[in-house]
Amino acid sequence: MPDVDRGEYRGLEFSIYAGAFVLGIAVSALGAILPALFPAIGFQKADAGGLFLAMNFAMLLGSVFFGPVCDRFGFRILLLFSMLTLSGAYALLAGAASYRAVLTAILVLGFGGGGLNGAINALLNDISPNGRQRALNLLGLYFGCGALFTPFLIGSLLDSFGLRSILLGLMLLSLGPFLFFLLARFPAPKHQGGFSGSEMRALFRNPLLFLFGLLLFFQSGNEFTISGWISTYLGESIRMSPRNAAYALTGYWTAFMLGRLAASRWAEKLSSSTLVMCSAGLGCVSIVGLILVRGRIAAPLFVVLTGLGLAAIFPTILAEAGSMFAKYSGTAFGAIFVMALCGGMSAPWLVGRIAQQHGVGTGLWIPAGGCVAIAILQAIIRLRSRA
Repeated sequence: MPDVDRGEYRGLEFSIYAGAFVLGIAVSALGAILPALFPAIGFQKADAGGLFLAMNFAMLLGSVFFGPVCDRFGFRILLLFSMLTLSGAYALLAGAASYRAVLTAILVLGFGGGGLNGAINALLNDISPNGRQRALNLLGLYFGCGALFTPFLIGSLLDSFGLRSILLGLMLLSLGPFLFFLLARFPAPKHQGGFSGSEMRALFRNPLLFLFGLLLFFQSGNEFTISGWISTYLGESIRMSPRNAAYALTGYWTAFMLGRLAASRWAEKLSSSTLVMCSAGLGCVSIVGLILVRGRIAAPLFVVLTGLGLAAIFPTILAEAGSMFAKYSGTAFGAIFVMALCGGMSAPWLVGRIAQQHGVGTGLWIPAGGCVAIAILQAIIRLRSRA
């Protein structure tokens, strides 16, 4: 890809960060609205589990399709489609009167979110050739702000305005990045003349692509597992009240976002491999400490340290992959995101199966082992990159 003048795409960069904020809202929306949906629609908790599975599966499908579309036709069409899809999903949710209608809306939300997630990461990678680590860590920060915004919004406005009005508000909010993307200047598509079959085969035969994907398989599994199970663990093993466990989880997310902010500032001072391996080491030590140390003061501290440890890994690996596969960044990111989502779906499920028999603390050895796998895979990637 030719050299990019980032000043030419300042408006586009702002649009991407706005899209990341809206994506964070979309990803966290289901969990935030579930308590209000139960009495409104009248379905069971087991059905809610099906909604989460459906959303993740739809995000996986969106991740499959976005890459070739963006590489062939550019990013504008896909991003506009994704924003309209998210907006339409909120409209469907606002009008849903049955479980089937909610399920349809969640599938639409997940598909649009999967396409948006892949496209904003790949596009920011393309327009930030000399600062990928910093830019992608900042992108994760805006995503985290959106994810934190949703429960606060719903919690503070639900009694006053009702769920339907909030969902319609989210529908309108999603149209903001749509207008930004409509007006922004985009780089030209990288493969307007079509794909070279030999180059595509070479891409998918490159073991580094799958090493990156496997590393993010473990990282995504770690993130989903810790965020999904940590409150339950603190209540079960540390005997913390639900309120204090929620505060600890807030501390985790706050540390996670601050870690990405710090990584964006240190990106130029540390090699990506050093940053990933140190982060994985801190994550592993923190999770093991959380499992072994049962104090009510120490446990929240280890939760916060876990957030700091996990924060920088995902965007830093994307920056590595984006630099290596710049010519087909969309397609490469699509393959990597598919593998990552598989980890995000399977690891929490596996921890749940273990927790059923042996407790959540035993299940947390899964993300601890995942951190070890991340460090090993990063070492292999570094060796193969230098070969």
